[in-house]
Amino acid sequence: MSVRRKLFLAISALIIVMGIVHTLILLSAVGGMLHVFLVSDRHEELQAVSEVLEAYYEQNGQSWIGVREAADEWANANPRQDTQLLLLDPERDTLLYSYGNASKEIIRKLGIRHELNVNGSSAAILYYIDLEVLNQAKLRYGLTSSISALLVASTVISTLLSMLVVYVLTRRLTAPLNRLVPAIDRLGRGEWGVQTDVSSKDELGRLAQAFNAMSAQLRRNEELRRNLVADVAHELRTPVTIIQGKLELIQHSGKPADPESLLPIQDELIRLTRLIDDLHLLSRAEAKQLSVERKAVNAIVLLEQVIERVSLDAGNKQQHICRNLPAEAIVIPLDPHRMTQVFLNLLLNAVRYTPEGGTITVSAKREAAALHKLDRSDVHVLSVTISDTGSGIAPDQLPHLFNRFYRTDEARSRHTGGTGLGLAIAQELVLAHGGSIDVESVLGEGTSFVVRLPLNPNDSALV
Repeated sequence: MSVRRKLFLAISALIIVMGIVHTLILLSAVGGMLHVFLVSDRHEELQAVSEVLEAYYEQNGQSWIGVREAADEWANANPRQDTQLLLLDPERDTLLYSYGNASKEIIRKLGIRHELNVNGSSAAILYYIDLEVLNQAKLRYGLTSSISALLVASTVISTLLSMLVVYVLTRRLTAPLNRLVPAIDRLGRGEWGVQTDVSSKDELGRLAQAFNAMSAQLRRNEELRRNLVADVAHELRTPVTIIQGKLELIQHSGKPADPESLLPIQDELIRLTRLIDDLHLLSRAEAKQLSVERKAVNAIVLLEQVIERVSLDAGNKQQHICRNLPAEAIVIPLDPHRMTQVFLNLLLNAVRYTPEGGTITVSAKREAAALHKLDRSDVHVLSVTISDTGSGIAPDQLPHLFNRFYRTDEARSRHTGGTGLGLAIAQELVLAHGGSIDVESVLGEGTSFVVRLPLNPNDSALV
């Protein structure tokens, strides 16, 4: 049974039950009020005749024999000459019946009922009626019947209208689910990226948005997986092919291999080892299994050490490294080995892609900024910016810059352009510290990488 049908049946059953209960309560309330009015109007007469009959029963040895005489005496003294009495014993046998226009059945049905008690026990049941009581009783039953008919009719009509509204509402409420289920089935069959319409802003609308985001993410993950397999195969094919060719050449020559012929093989093996190490490091970082050994480190000293390591490469290209670092120490909790790897990668990229005579600027400062995954803008961070005066990066390439094996220049030599894993690894290492890394670039002017690290470990974006 569908959810829509379950909702419709459940709400319809509730409406029907509430309608019936409401009708019964109103009928009982109306009948009770009319009965109270009728009894209160004849309270004095009922009280007088009850006292006479109860006194007679007690004085006559708790016997009703000859009760008619006592009733006749009360009737003669009663100003209402149209009064009729019906007295029944506890077994509902007739003890007294005042003959008149109303029969016993009419008196029992329309008369005022009153129980006679003597010494705490029931002695008899008295029914009182006169012409006015009879008319009021008939009016009460007629009014009750009319009200009952109106209530039943109104309940039926309101129930039908409510069920119609419920049908429309349940159909409209479950429509997003009806559209979502086929999309889920298609996603289960491997149609990554399938989307469904978002027609509302309620919980079902947010569910559809979450499904669309999940489906899109699965498609991106599948594309990344395929690209990763293709990139790894491509990266491994080149050095393996070179090694195979060199070995075949040595084998076919039939001469002992000299050291010069083994050097290219050694270079490719070093490249393969570096690629495997980078892939292993990246996979551990993405799986959140990378150990980060934090300790208090002066980040300014760490940056100075990294700059000294690239100074020789920059000097060979007549590049100038401009330092814009604060004089005071900035001590933050971080893993010096991991962050050295990050800053060294960014600086080496700046040296590699900055032309001869260019300038590389390294600056650091304290600031309040919002970190990745933190909905706060008052987090105190260390902001490190590494800028160059290179050729810059096209805007359409910036969103993909931290992807695995991504290169801004597809024609760039794999030996001079690296494996394409450095920035992906740098991003994961920065995220492991609870920070963020961003890039800004202008074609023809240069590129700037900004690394933000929390000064307080409790402000980590991954907490």
